This record gives sequence, structure tokens and C-alpha cells, in this order.
Amino acid sequence: MEMTAKALRNRVGEALACVDRGDSVVITYRGKPRARIVGFESADQGNTKIEESAAFGMWADREDVRDVGEYVRRLRAPRYAR
Repeated sequence: MEMTAKALRNRVGEALACVDRGDSVVITYRGKPRARIVGFESADQGNTKIEESAAFGMWADREDVRDVGEYVRRLRAPRYAR
């Protein structure tokens, strides 16, 4: 099924019913495909272990991220102390 972004806003129930039937919904914006809605189970593709993800452990050797709480506090800190 193909649906515009505006139609998706107005008919989200119809799109979800289509996904429940096993189909996918292609969302178009200004005539060009921009997204695809697929069922939750079909999007999983059996990759349930996070360790198998390509991004898993990519920052394992970074010393500045050893203490995650401190790292996040530094990111959220204001740029200039007042």
C-alpha cells in the first residue's frame, strides 16, 4: 500500500490494519517515497541479541566514557558557567 504523509495523519488506523495483514505501507512526501511501515515481527528479522549489532561495543575502548553518568553530566552542562 502507498499513502501520502497527509493521508497517514488522517487514516493511521487504515495503515495499521494493512500492516496487521502482513503488508507494508510506503509513505510518500511530495511524490517521493520517504518511509516504510512494516509489522513489528517482520522488522525484527530474528536479530534479538544486542551483541550481534554492528554498533555494540563501538565505544568500549574510550576512556572518557568509562563513567557514563559523569559523561552525560558533562554533555548536559552549560557551555559557560555563570
